[in-house]
Amino acid sequence: MPTPFQRIGIIGKCGDPGIAATLNELFRYLKTRGHDIVVDSRSAELLENADIKGAYIERLPELCDLIIAVGGDGTFLAAARAAADFETPLLGVNLGRLGFLVDISPEQLSSRLDRILAGEFKSEQRQLLSTHIIRDHEIIHQQTAVNEVVVHRWVTPSMIEIVTSIDGVYLNTQRSDGLIVATPTGSTAYSLSAGGPILHPALNALVLVPLNPHTLSNRPIVINDNVVIEIRFSQTKQINALVTCDHMEIPDVRINDKIVIKKSAKPIKILHPADHDFFHTLRSKLNWSGYPA
Repeated sequence: MPTPFQRIGIIGKCGDPGIAATLNELFRYLKTRGHDIVVDSRSAELLENADIKGAYIERLPELCDLIIAVGGDGTFLAAARAAADFETPLLGVNLGRLGFLVDISPEQLSSRLDRILAGEFKSEQRQLLSTHIIRDHEIIHQQTAVNEVVVHRWVTPSMIEIVTSIDGVYLNTQRSDGLIVATPTGSTAYSLSAGGPILHPALNALVLVPLNPHTLSNRPIVINDNVVIEIRFSQTKQINALVTCDHMEIPDVRINDKIVIKKSAKPIKILHPADHDFFHTLRSKLNWSGYPA
């Protein structure tokens, strides 16, 4: 049976020589199967094959039928941001700690990939967030996030005062250390550690989670993802604030800036083994109890 993925891209955890063995095993496996392989430039330096040429991560989605990210969720997020404007599916090999997005272990590499490359897999779409920083009616920064967008205080001991509107309708004003806007994918990341709920990946929803709010009644809220979120500041003096998109920093956000967050036009496509079970992943990664005796 011909594989639907002839040309495969590999993205490794940036700057981690500890992944060299897995990268080389993956490269040899794909080469033996007759696939065309494109490797990101930094990972190419870790391969034993001196003839392989690397490409910038941003180019891999347009060059490949499938991208395999080797590392942890951070590596997968980098691959996902690169693929945001394309329909190239993503697959993760987990060398990290939690790894909610990368669900193939190095020990299962060949057995899992045999089936996936033969067309036996589960496919799901994950929505992304598009963030714009608007100053004097002009967009000065634009960034994409898979997990979350976070507005938080920066280099200041004081709380920030945030005004949030949903589709132009006022939601609330809060004094806090910041605000997380997370996708279902990001609900098991920073949002979870801040007390937010876990959202099933199939939900068309976002969660807004305050960071250390001054008012204890200020709780996380789940909203439809087909909205435009606008965040501004209510302080009367200049503040230091920082916006991050999956930990990619947008510094120097000023008091009169507006932060506009909405769902990106295109989702990303993630592949899982055919027996993938989201609830099993939660039990495994979060150390929940197993089946009752």
